[in-house]
Amino acid sequence: MESSAVKKIIILAVVSVSIICCIAYIYWDNNRLTIEEQTIQMDALPKAFEGFRILQITDLHEKEFGTGQTDLIRKINAQEYDAIVFTGDMLDDPQQSDYTAFFDLLDGIDNKENAYFVPGNTDPDSYVVQEQRGLEKSAFILQMEERGVLLLESVKTIQKEEDTIHFVNFDLASLNPEEGFKAVYGRVGRPVEKETAYLDYQNQMLEQFSKLNDADEEVLIALSHYPVVDEQMDYLDRFYALRKNMLILAGHYHGGQIRLPFIGAPFVPEAWYENGGLFPPRDRVSGLWEYKNTQQYVSAGLGSSDAVAFLKFRLFNPPQINLLTLENK
Repeated sequence: MESSAVKKIIILAVVSVSIICCIAYIYWDNNRLTIEEQTIQMDALPKAFEGFRILQITDLHEKEFGTGQTDLIRKINAQEYDAIVFTGDMLDDPQQSDYTAFFDLLDGIDNKENAYFVPGNTDPDSYVVQEQRGLEKSAFILQMEERGVLLLESVKTIQKEEDTIHFVNFDLASLNPEEGFKAVYGRVGRPVEKETAYLDYQNQMLEQFSKLNDADEEVLIALSHYPVVDEQMDYLDRFYALRKNMLILAGHYHGGQIRLPFIGAPFVPEAWYENGGLFPPRDRVSGLWEYKNTQQYVSAGLGSSDAVAFLKFRLFNPPQINLLTLENK
């Protein structure tokens, strides 16, 4: 056999083995669950809530970790936490009617004493408007709440001894109750959100924030699917009064989903950036940051999306859940 033919065979073999190794690594990396722990210091955190732990789950996108989510359930149940929050995109399509991947997870979680959910852009509508019955919670939300997880619409207060903290929906927490409800600028709206019955109901939810207006020292844990980038924070600061002592928990970015050595995430889905999220600031992709005295923690989440065609996988970015411990600053 000629040496040139041998070289071609060797090259082909090396390329084939390299491709197989890459595919095997990506599969392994996309299925190895990690837990990221973060201590967050907050001003005016009540003494009774020192060491309060929040477990954040986000962006599942119907991915399965073991049959019936057994691997993910085992990882969650091994943690000690005081509240568990789901910050959206548990499903992979707003039109999806099979909720198995998410509900199998909920059925297996032991500690749901304080469990809250805010929807993402790939989750079904939270409400539907029926011609005869008016505004109703959707089947997705009703079945989720039957499993012990509450849709966080306004304010949910947790009390320990004489102290309290409040879990709030960021979209409403960023508005002024005296001005009424309107969609946060830059947020993707849905048809149901334009319905009069829905807007009236949101105004009722917004009124619940009035009791917090005069309580400057109250600690708020604000849940949002979408990170609140600096540009959006500037906008909100001009038109609304940003609340003190607020920690935002968000997801959506998947930590960039694809991460490259020495570069980081080349893209995140962010409409507020002029370049649409191409080459975002490296310190604004995941983790903890602070801007205008507001802290924000963004989880890289569990699953992946096809925001970029043919790239529905994670690279150098293993799935994660997040255990956040609050301390007084």
